[in-house]
Amino acid sequence: MSLLRIKGGKLEQIKETELKLEKDLQKLTETNLETVFGLQFVSTEFALNNLRIDTLAYDMETGSFVIIEYKRDRSFSVIDQGFAYLSLMLNNKADFILEYSERIGKHLHRDDIDWSQSRVLFIAQSFTAHQLQAINFKDLPIELWEAKKYSDDLISFNQIKALQSAESIKTVSRDEVVSTVSKEVETISAEEVFGRAKDDINDLSQELRRRIFETDNRFQEKATKRYVAYKIGLRNVISIEPTAGRLNITFTRTRPEDLNDPEGKAKIRNKSFEHYNQYLTDVNVTESGDVDYVISLLKQVLVRFQKEEII
Repeated sequence: MSLLRIKGGKLEQIKETELKLEKDLQKLTETNLETVFGLQFVSTEFALNNLRIDTLAYDMETGSFVIIEYKRDRSFSVIDQGFAYLSLMLNNKADFILEYSERIGKHLHRDDIDWSQSRVLFIAQSFTAHQLQAINFKDLPIELWEAKKYSDDLISFNQIKALQSAESIKTVSRDEVVSTVSKEVETISAEEVFGRAKDDINDLSQELRRRIFETDNRFQEKATKRYVAYKIGLRNVISIEPTAGRLNITFTRTRPEDLNDPEGKAKIRNKSFEHYNQYLTDVNVTESGDVDYVISLLKQVLVRFQKEEII
């Protein structure tokens, strides 16, 4: 898709330029990992067992490691290399924990990490048709990101996503490494998270999900093992967690006093700032009538986030 600039009442095309060096892209990404991907930078050129990881990152939201590789060579195999890195991680968990502890200065226990949410990101200027087809699985823990540079020092990162109708890689691959990794690493869909609840709660979640998308078309859905988050850009705004007999709704970067909450339904999560470096406020939804109330709170959060330029 072309980028256009408004100049003197007319549109002119912003020209794409070449990212000449893989190292330049790596350095730029590592310096801005939180801005681009919402990840914590751990280390660069992490070598282990004859493999070298370009960038090791940590996803604080899911409590999992993320491996990032930068590619100029268009002949590499997405599946083979991606699962090789994941296999390396799962077979050497202690080394990854040690690397984090030494680089970040914070000790992690093995149980602190959700290894099932591990993933690999490949970043390149472009991918071949074969590589794009290779990720067309709904549960692949591998992401392809196209990075393009333009004149005036503009750069874009765009994720290539699989079709919604894609098959599971578990059903089509007989590769031993893929099979072994897939037993521990899983990609969760919103349908799977909501489907764990009883029918009435699942219906509630689907109603609220629809209303969230109607409230702002910028929302993007991201499922984790426990909840489904709704993001604008990199920022989580609201999440839905199905529990026994109710939905637990969480507003990020929000305290009850930030809201006009006449029914007093919003409750601050205990020690949320200490644990997550932000205030989290929870609201319970038990019936369809609660959905309107949650949406009214969501609209208030969106207005505040826009004023404070959080989104």
